[in-house]
Amino acid sequence: MDRRDFLQQAAAGALALSFPASLGFGKETGMGVVVHSYGSRWNSKTASARFPAFTNAIDLLEHCGRIGAGGVQVVVKDWAPDFVQKVRDRRENLGLYLEGSIGLPKRPEDVPAFEKDVWAAREAGARVLRTVSLGGRRYETFRSLAEFEAFQKSAVQALQLAEPVLRRQQVRLGVENHKDWRADELAAVLRQLSSEWIGATLDFGNSIALLEDPMAVVQTLVPYVVSTHVKDMAVEEYADGFLLSEVPLGKGLLDLPKIVALCKQHNPAVTFNLEMITRDPLEIPCLKDAYWASFSGLSGGDLAKMLRFVRQHKAPTALPRVSPLNAEEKLAAEEQNILACLAYSKDSLAMK
Repeated sequence: MDRRDFLQQAAAGALALSFPASLGFGKETGMGVVVHSYGSRWNSKTASARFPAFTNAIDLLEHCGRIGAGGVQVVVKDWAPDFVQKVRDRRENLGLYLEGSIGLPKRPEDVPAFEKDVWAAREAGARVLRTVSLGGRRYETFRSLAEFEAFQKSAVQALQLAEPVLRRQQVRLGVENHKDWRADELAAVLRQLSSEWIGATLDFGNSIALLEDPMAVVQTLVPYVVSTHVKDMAVEEYADGFLLSEVPLGKGLLDLPKIVALCKQHNPAVTFNLEMITRDPLEIPCLKDAYWASFSGLSGGDLAKMLRFVRQHKAPTALPRVSPLNAEEKLAAEEQNILACLAYSKDSLAMK
């Protein structure tokens, strides 16, 4: 660890200690749930008596309180002051933590709206926000290295616009490794920013899609961790590369106890947010020329290592698929997966 990394980690610990215990920081909490775990149920159009749609953060808080989660990470955008107070009151009554998921300001004129959202999240009880630099996937979005480098420049500018707001509002921001940045690229950006208010939302499995060993990703980004997306992953080969799928915790290839322990070591106040996305496997077409267009420095050796990794960790059964299910069955599968993950977090990861 270099001096800058040491200072950032020390600042993270100091900041964690400065949060009041009433907000849940600095004490052990159960695993929370990321809103994207409820991709089918969030704003669902399915009329279901068993799985009614969640239409806002309060619906999500209520449900997560019932199923024994420790908190939620939910999108914060254009919350009115009266809704902010309702979220805060319900969160406090339920004894849950809240993290926000927020978009970045692209231009200076976007900063006032960004600050309103940061203020709303903070007033509702969030002291940590998660963001992404790219909404899509790198290998599907960019057709050249020049396009990626232009994105990289604009992403850094957006974070530079956000940083003074975060500092004023005393809220930390975690940039997710969202199938956009490779771990060393994101770490370099965080070192460039050199702000105690901007770190990483460490997604445990996303970066496999960028041909990265998941434990190497954790070791690279964990010094900056302010939040997490907890998941387990399964893989299998297909004609153009490999398939990647979220599976219930403990059913995949990740060493979850080790990853959780590393996160706690680097940031004792870090929250663990379940992102169990119930969907068909993602295709990672790393054997197609177009996949490689936006990368610099990747080699045939990296490809060979990942294909060996996939073969060594081939799932013992076929990867789960939801496309054959009807809408009600998808909602049921989603809920079953989330409940199984929460049970694992308590039984095997010692999260109350």
